[in-house]
Amino acid sequence: MSMVDFERLQAREDAIAVVGLGYVGLPLAVALGRHFRVLGVDVSEKRVAELKQRLDRTNEVDFSTVGDDVDLTFTADLKDLEKARLILVAVPTPIDEFRTPDLRPVRGASTSVGRHLQPGSVVVYESTVYPGLTEEVCVPILEAESGLSCGTDFTVGYSPERINPGDKVHRLETIAKVVAGQDEPTGRLLQQVYGSVVEAGTHLAPDIRTAEAAKVIENTQRDLNIALMNELALIFEKMGIDTLDVLEAAGTKWNFLPFRPGLVGGHCIGVDPYYLTFKAQALGLHPHVILAGREINDNMGKYVAEATIKRLIKSDCKIMGARVGVLGLTFKENVPDLRNTRVVDILAELDDYGVEVLVHDAEADREEAERELGVSLRSLDEMRGLDALILAVPHAAYKDIAVSELKGWFADPDRALVVDVKGFFDRAELAAESVAYWRL
Repeated sequence: MSMVDFERLQAREDAIAVVGLGYVGLPLAVALGRHFRVLGVDVSEKRVAELKQRLDRTNEVDFSTVGDDVDLTFTADLKDLEKARLILVAVPTPIDEFRTPDLRPVRGASTSVGRHLQPGSVVVYESTVYPGLTEEVCVPILEAESGLSCGTDFTVGYSPERINPGDKVHRLETIAKVVAGQDEPTGRLLQQVYGSVVEAGTHLAPDIRTAEAAKVIENTQRDLNIALMNELALIFEKMGIDTLDVLEAAGTKWNFLPFRPGLVGGHCIGVDPYYLTFKAQALGLHPHVILAGREINDNMGKYVAEATIKRLIKSDCKIMGARVGVLGLTFKENVPDLRNTRVVDILAELDDYGVEVLVHDAEADREEAERELGVSLRSLDEMRGLDALILAVPHAAYKDIAVSELKGWFADPDRALVVDVKGFFDRAELAAESVAYWRL
């Protein structure tokens, strides 16, 4: 029998705590709140205050759909963790400037949970980690802070998050949930709890390390596939072939995978592979393929900027002081998340050339962009007198911009240049307006 009684959770006699109310934790807390008594815990008092006012800056939860049937209490008081018997940790696991795992958030969360951990509890991690981290790093912290013994006084589990920010089709409820416990009863408990909210069902991994490994390779696989597309784009550029035309043709085969070139940022695909390579190198292995893919993807921002500069030079534009507009700053379309956005690589490279860059984003928070990235966002009305325009992130809002209007943004409409990272604009429409066009 598990240390936590599922029937007591169902009866709301015992509570579940979700630690970390970001892109992962908040949707999870809301979903669980429809079936259990849930405490949503976050160290940010500002974040908690906003959630109490039913405001979610991540846009992952539409509070108009959250009714009185959701038993969810938001709190920034870590002492409230003592009221929970099942604690789910959903904090970010970023990398530092040296591209090594930054474990401060998960260590900090483990410290906080440990200090308030009650005997007979279960602690589950959802954060992306390298295989072994839960038991090698988190468990010792939990034991040291609580004075309890893992396996005797409490147990741990792992259930990797699979949230895709901004995706309203593939949601928590529709994506199969991998779960693992340090023992059989804990694994069964997690199947019951997550199975209550995940319509797609659960997959019980044989142990925690297997579940950790499964998570970290999901995004590593995507990273490598995108790296292949990016490398193909570099090759086809040299050959004078349009990459997307090639992919459209190749895509007519039933088993051709529909990946496309582009910038690879965010807190998953651009980060997770480094957790695996870090562990591999610690074991004396050099993961050649994974690191090669990372190198290709990390250099794409520089490549896009250089492609822009080369085309400006060909149009006899003076580079020093040239005005280049950039549409999009977030790490992906239709989300406000700026974490690990690779658009900054384009901006940095253009700045090195002495270019004046004007950045607009339809989703990002202005204060956050200034505070975190040092980027002052402009309005669309300020996108005037341009020598080139780079579409970096294809937010849906940019679909409303007519090509005729776009052409009016340029200092010399007869030398208008649009650089399209994602193949967002209609190539034929731009050609009809005599706008020079290049896409990745």
